[in-house]
Amino acid sequence: MDNLIAPHGSRLVDLMADRTSITELREASRDWPSLDLGPRQLCDLELLLNGALSPLEGSMGADDHLRVCAEMRLADGTMWPLPLTLDIPDELGGSLAPGSDLAIRDREGVMLARLAVAEVFEPDREAEVRALFGDRPDGDPDVTYYRHRATRFAVAGTVEGVQLPVHFDYRELRLAPRDLRRSFTTLGWRKVLAYQTHRTMHRAQQAMTLAAAREAGASVLIHPAVGMSEPGDFDHYTKVRCYQALMPSYPKFLAKLNLVPLAVAGGGPREAVLHGIIHKNYG
Repeated sequence: MDNLIAPHGSRLVDLMADRTSITELREASRDWPSLDLGPRQLCDLELLLNGALSPLEGSMGADDHLRVCAEMRLADGTMWPLPLTLDIPDELGGSLAPGSDLAIRDREGVMLARLAVAEVFEPDREAEVRALFGDRPDGDPDVTYYRHRATRFAVAGTVEGVQLPVHFDYRELRLAPRDLRRSFTTLGWRKVLAYQTHRTMHRAQQAMTLAAAREAGASVLIHPAVGMSEPGDFDHYTKVRCYQALMPSYPKFLAKLNLVPLAVAGGGPREAVLHGIIHKNYG
């Protein structure tokens, strides 16, 4: 995999616990407070655990949050465009303390990860809105929705994975960054051009990606974001079947399809930079 682009921050993080630790974490979590994640938080967690958000190893604290919003840098100076916080209800925010553990669960109560609490803080939500949406007006639907879903508190700390969120569909198309990079090496790909969409693709877009790949001397990764659908969009299964139907129109062995569990927020240029970092980590 040395022929491929390096991950952001030079290494892919691996936040999954080993088998012995997983058993211990599940047992211990019975005595911990729990947080059941919503759909967007589940997408963020999966991208953290599988290394797509490298070099992050957990949710951001106040120092990282402040500098990312103001300067697009983590506290250690690494370029990072948007804050990644884990929002929690007020009652939970008042009960957690640094050094404690928080069980991260899905909506069915399945244990997904342990968060080692380092800090509970109140993020500057207006700074988040400016970072994500720029100067879009207050009445913008995306801005209004973001403000509505934001909570008062966020919890920061490193994450240790017990299991990834479960998907029952298209499992063969859900390769994690490390596995996708391995498949590129097996195929002999040295340069990969990623095309991200969260809608269906059309022939014009197929022609555009093919022309760009030929110009760059690259192979093509069709990498749709399937974390959350937008209101009025085609359903998830229809979109994926459309991507699959389009793949034979590329020359043989030139293109590959992989689904990325990314929830698009409808933000501006900073969100586009974050997407670029995620694709970079995928190879």
